[in-house]
Amino acid sequence: MPAAEAAASTPHPTVREVFVITGMSGAGRSRAAAVVEDLGWYVVDNLPPRMLIPLVDMMTRSASTLDRVCAVVDVRGGEFFDDLLEVLEHLQQSGVEHRVLFLDADDTVLVRRFEQVRRPHPLQGDGRILDGIGAERRLLDAIRERADTVIDTSSLNVHDLAREVRDAVTWGAADDLHVNVVSFGFKYGIPIDADHVIDMRFLANPYWVTELRHLTGRDAPVRDYVLGLPGAVTFLERYVHALEPVLAGYLDEEKRYVTIAVGCTGGKHRSVATSEELGARLRDAGYRVTVTARDLGKE
Repeated sequence: MPAAEAAASTPHPTVREVFVITGMSGAGRSRAAAVVEDLGWYVVDNLPPRMLIPLVDMMTRSASTLDRVCAVVDVRGGEFFDDLLEVLEHLQQSGVEHRVLFLDADDTVLVRRFEQVRRPHPLQGDGRILDGIGAERRLLDAIRERADTVIDTSSLNVHDLAREVRDAVTWGAADDLHVNVVSFGFKYGIPIDADHVIDMRFLANPYWVTELRHLTGRDAPVRDYVLGLPGAVTFLERYVHALEPVLAGYLDEEKRYVTIAVGCTGGKHRSVATSEELGARLRDAGYRVTVTARDLGKE
């Protein structure tokens, strides 16, 4: 047993990151939380600050894969909200990596937003919306001073806000785009979520080659046959090149997931071989890529 224990590798603790979104009601917290969630964080809305501590403790458990938590904390928490500064100090002393994003906006903009959605301010009570905004500003003054990033959303549209939030939460990391490459058979229908559709029926069909008919595009003989056909590799090279400005534009427009559907007659040979090669080339270009074969096995 001692020898086995010595040989066993010691599990490395996961990196714990906590991102706190707070700020004025109506300044865009819900949109900010959605952006962070799309980046792969575990997001908890309207969390009492004290609950952050046990949540972080859960992240340290060896069996947990949870290593990035975003908490939206604001005055909806009532008397519990007063604990936020103390909890942030506890995280600091515990060595937990954390940042605070504070969202703000002009009073006139906040009033207009509340009137548009026809909801009262959480601190309005029997008074006016401006009364609730004033009370909230006084409560949040110390938190605003403590924040790592303050974003004024007064003149930002949803796309501008998303870019600002991404910059705050990724701390300067590179933009991320996930490309889904899906092979399919036209006789089963085009995938309804496709952003781009490629028709590979311009290539000769391996189905008519007896020794290849029972194989799929994932098998080396079929892959070599398809990619060896005149125009196949040239098409892929030019298509990946043509995608560069398109994918860059998607990033600018906050589109984080792209689906490229690659089709042939039955979704077994040409589309599968092509989608695998396209996925490999896009990975080499630095994109996160998932390749799936929707109709493989249906024949």
